[in-house]
Amino acid sequence: MTDITTMLTTHPSSTEIDQEKLAACIAACLECAQTCTACADACLAEEHVGHLRTCIRTNSDCADVCGATARVLSRLTGQSDQTATIRALVQACQVACAACAEQCGGHAEMHDHCRVCAESCRRCEQACAELLAALG
Repeated sequence: MTDITTMLTTHPSSTEIDQEKLAACIAACLECAQTCTACADACLAEEHVGHLRTCIRTNSDCADVCGATARVLSRLTGQSDQTATIRALVQACQVACAACAEQCGGHAEMHDHCRVCAESCRRCEQACAELLAALG
């Protein structure tokens, strides 16, 4: 059991959301936020950074969206009143991850950090899709 799962199960407010999918989505979002931040930084360290500008921007946007999504999903108090917001945020995260995976994927053969980032984004995109399906 991860700390994320433990926090969800020990929270005094209950949630109707599938806790396994919720925990998986939070974990994927946190990992993706870190990976995108590190990838943007690695892109900045590349000798020919000019062709990576869009990648850096996409990484930064994805990291911010993933971080915000993880934080909102971690708040269980009053969550039933926020279903529309949660759904919209998870959808936005899924879109941001797809865009970042596509962008980084285009540089994956030349930059290993972009390959790693694209893979992390795809995992997060999938976790978002699974949570959205569970939300109904």
